[in-house]
Amino acid sequence: MPEKSVRDGSDFHWPFIAAWAFCVVFYFLQYALRSAPGVMVPELTTAFGLSALGVSSLIGLYYYTYSTFSILSGASLDRYGAKFVVPVGIGLLAMGAVLFGLGNAAAADAGRLFQGAGSAFAFTGAVYLATHGFPARYLATAIGFTQCFGMLGGAAGQFIVAPLIHGPLPWQQFWIFGGIAAALLTLIVLTVTPGGHAVRSAAQGSAWSMFTPYKSVLSNPQSYLCGFAAGLLFLPTTVGDMIWGVSFLREGWHIGYAEAVNRAAMVPLGWVIGCPLLGYVADHFGRRKPVLIGGASFMLLVALAILYLPHDIIPPYLAGLLLGIGSGAAMIPYTIIKEVNADEVKGSATGAINFLVFTLSALMAPVYGWVLVKVSNGGPLDLPVFQKAGIIGVGGILLAIVLSCFIRETGTALIRRKASDGALVQATPVIGGT
Repeated sequence: MPEKSVRDGSDFHWPFIAAWAFCVVFYFLQYALRSAPGVMVPELTTAFGLSALGVSSLIGLYYYTYSTFSILSGASLDRYGAKFVVPVGIGLLAMGAVLFGLGNAAAADAGRLFQGAGSAFAFTGAVYLATHGFPARYLATAIGFTQCFGMLGGAAGQFIVAPLIHGPLPWQQFWIFGGIAAALLTLIVLTVTPGGHAVRSAAQGSAWSMFTPYKSVLSNPQSYLCGFAAGLLFLPTTVGDMIWGVSFLREGWHIGYAEAVNRAAMVPLGWVIGCPLLGYVADHFGRRKPVLIGGASFMLLVALAILYLPHDIIPPYLAGLLLGIGSGAAMIPYTIIKEVNADEVKGSATGAINFLVFTLSALMAPVYGWVLVKVSNGGPLDLPVFQKAGIIGVGGILLAIVLSCFIRETGTALIRRKASDGALVQATPVIGGT
């Protein structure tokens, strides 16, 4: 029998909170493994004999399955619960990490695909368990903590992994140990997660019926505006920083490896600040669009400064931190897409925007690598090459700002104003009426 959602009550359900805490560790781990290849581009190039396009395509394979399985994860959690669904996701991540560490090109391709598929269950699983574990008044805090912890994982995948693979661990062993850690986490989550908490009985309807809500979400034009705006704002981080950030700093700015890794890691640390900060500002003033457009505009200015100003003008570490803070605006469409769709499809709305966001990253990762190859014409990837290729990211942010202008405002300030206008109309006497 389905269990009543904790959001309807006021008690903490500690078994679900324990499961949520381990799912947060899953989210941290998948983010670390997502960003780790960015600090081992030379090793991957040598091991697999790849060009810039090949490396970018290999790393970008992650986003193909991440986007596709984002659709599956939300629907399967609603239908079957988290007891077995989340461990399956962690198991896929573990398998993908081990395959990537075998040092074989075909295995690395498959491993990256498995990593993306498994990682798609991390955030949706954590939100699902938090919904069952926390009272409604603490739910937003729990989800915000989940997001911040994941972003810390993104930073750790750069500034912790870099000294590891150039010290005690070869890069292949790092992936093997990462897979073992994920496998252990699979057993823990399977053990601690309570069962019998699916929202709908798995016996109701066919398996395909769980995808029905997506028809409503994907027939709403606002969903696409939210998805593409968020996806374009993610590109400078998912492709620009996590794949090519260290190479840009080393080859473009001629910064030492360790220093380049630390500076690149400031971008996800900026997310930790920017996501909750911009979300709070949007909630405080009850307006979504001005904060979204303002954050994206700030991000655009920082990106232009990084690409085209002398690098010694901006204090070290500050540029990456500011870019990350501005890119926190990319999370605002995640709130808007839930508000522009019906209440009964909000979970599917999250899956849909994840699909759109990371499909865009999957498509643009090899495109950016191809542009680098074309611009360099077989030569070194120096600063002028990155500056010319960087037009893609700059143009993407500009397009995101334009698309944001067409997104419907859903903030509470608009609702209060409409309510006030309605009350004023009702209170105004009609002169000369019948």
